[in-house]
Amino acid sequence: MGPPPAFLLMGIPGMEAVHGWISIPFSSMYTVALTGNGLILLAVRRTPSLHQPMYYFLSMLALTDVGLTLSTMPTTLAVLWFDHRLIGFNACLVQMFFLHSFSVVESSVLLAMSFDRFVAISNPLRYAAVLTNNVIIGIGLAIVTRTTVSIFPVPFLLKRLNFCPGKILLSHSFCFHADVMKQACADITVNILYGLYAVLSTVGVDSLLIVLSYTLILHTVMGLASPRERTRALNTCVSHILAVLVFYIPVIGVSMIHRFGRHLPHVVHVLVAYMYLVVPPVLNPIIYSVKSKPIREAMLRVLREKRQG
Repeated sequence: MGPPPAFLLMGIPGMEAVHGWISIPFSSMYTVALTGNGLILLAVRRTPSLHQPMYYFLSMLALTDVGLTLSTMPTTLAVLWFDHRLIGFNACLVQMFFLHSFSVVESSVLLAMSFDRFVAISNPLRYAAVLTNNVIIGIGLAIVTRTTVSIFPVPFLLKRLNFCPGKILLSHSFCFHADVMKQACADITVNILYGLYAVLSTVGVDSLLIVLSYTLILHTVMGLASPRERTRALNTCVSHILAVLVFYIPVIGVSMIHRFGRHLPHVVHVLVAYMYLVVPPVLNPIIYSVKSKPIREAMLRVLREKRQG
């Protein structure tokens, strides 16, 4: 007994014959995610007028999206392109650690961004004094520390379990904690409870605090004199609200399906998991480039420089 030498990953069940075709939209989404987020990072770095708290947080989000994309891309494309489905036990744990870590970081960055919007709207005159570079670096370090502390025990809690020799088939093309845990032939109560604690103490708490910050933002906005000011204040939040929805709706979907959707066809589970991991990194750069003129112009400038260079 003990851990198995490897697991077998799965593509999209029932569609193995057309994995080659399915790989086209996946490759396109991965390309858009990496290019879009890479452009945001370059745009903010090269444009002095974007050296402001709001755009620093956007860079953190873009960097997280690159990480989230790179944590699922190698195994997903290996399964879809080459039908290469084996993944070593330790490699699986490493992928799982990064995949869940980047999800928690994404949630934390979205919370930091809602704090940024709250300060900008409720106390615009003190905005630059509150969110100094040191404060932003502190927030970044706090996010990384909190994520590492939350997710670090997960692989070790799995490593101590016994796995049945025959149970090596996972239900995704990447290693997901809930999925790997179910392959064990042992009591997994500790893993279930710790997994639940990790989700509630990070993504759960963040979502409540984001709702709280928007309640406070609305309270401030309603106190503004003119409707024009109100619209202008709320307009600065639209991109962030969309990014929050793009991240949290699939997260809620994944947890609901894991808890209550056992009777649903397996393909639904798989597609919801892809929505949760692949879609936010694709949509975030699109949302911000469409809704934020300074970001759009800076991204176009980077592209023009690249062409000329």
